[in-house]
Amino acid sequence: MAGSQILLFFAMTLNLDHLVPAHIRLFDPYRPSPPDSELMRLFGLKKLYRLNNNENVLGPSPDVCNLLKGIESGLVPIYPHGDSQDLREALSLRLGPDRSQFLVGNGSCELISSVVKAFCEPGDNIVTADKTFAVYEWVAEFSGIEARLIPLDQKQGFDPEAMLAAIDDRTKLVFVCNPNNPTGTYWDETAMRHFMDRVGERCIVVADEAYFEYVEKPDYPDCIKLLQEYPNLVVFRTFSKMFALAALRVGYLCASEEVTDIISRAHVAYSVNTIAQLAARSAILDESAFIADTRDMVRQGREIIRKTCESLGLEYIIGEGNYVMVRTPMSDTLLQRKLLRRGFLVRTMTGFRFPNWIRVSLVRDDVLNEFSSVLADIFR
Repeated sequence: MAGSQILLFFAMTLNLDHLVPAHIRLFDPYRPSPPDSELMRLFGLKKLYRLNNNENVLGPSPDVCNLLKGIESGLVPIYPHGDSQDLREALSLRLGPDRSQFLVGNGSCELISSVVKAFCEPGDNIVTADKTFAVYEWVAEFSGIEARLIPLDQKQGFDPEAMLAAIDDRTKLVFVCNPNNPTGTYWDETAMRHFMDRVGERCIVVADEAYFEYVEKPDYPDCIKLLQEYPNLVVFRTFSKMFALAALRVGYLCASEEVTDIISRAHVAYSVNTIAQLAARSAILDESAFIADTRDMVRQGREIIRKTCESLGLEYIIGEGNYVMVRTPMSDTLLQRKLLRRGFLVRTMTGFRFPNWIRVSLVRDDVLNEFSSVLADIFR
């Protein structure tokens, strides 16, 4: 290559501004935390407890563990079932609706994307809360769709009247995170039915039940059982939380056959790998005490954090789900770093529009007792 050509090669720059839509240029991307090994190196840690992602440290269940140990390498060269048929059969067997009503995805984030793509076009909007699972808002914005974010009510729950008031002729989707992440508040069955009755057939309502299996309140609705009454209802659930398959990324939705068919047209086939499908099928069919044991662990965890916060005079929100929120008298980012230096990784809540709050996952009592001791060291 001639000298002049070399200079020309290094002088070229790529200006992407005219290629990238404004809603992508202006978006502040989510930045996951570094790998545990990197955090431990940076902070000189011999151990690190992850209390930031609401993972179930007891799992997966024994049946799933045994299955994973027996996975044959011969499965690897073969494409997975493109529509997760065996898993959908198992979901039908366990939960009731026909398999045609289920759609399986690479975690609920992919399903959120599929629903938005299936129903929304430029000029449309979605309605959800301002302090909830942020992916509803993110995916809408990625797609150039307006996200109408409604403040939570005074009890940190979704505000049904304000959400109804925000719905107009261009609203295609309403996302209700039930129980809400990160507050743990929930709509009971009466509230959910009342909301669905008021919405009518104006738009699709997504009930995100990612933490469904953790809720033990008798008035908590099982929205899959409401599908026959409300054909515009879509229910999300996941294997990442209670079933402890977060690394495998598998979630599912259930809706009427007609709605599921529409969403499937915008959904990527083959996105869920074979091992994830096998593990999820084993998890949903598992009849061991794994779920009961996990619920026991979470109940104990709530009490440990409750007593700790009350002894330290810290405000807290303890709802459903396997997490709690704690208000801190210092920057949540600063507290996160102080805790990380002591081996505990928590989630800062500024990104959830809860500045100076942290979210803490409820794990084994020995870990939470040690966490409480560290918290007391910091604040006393």
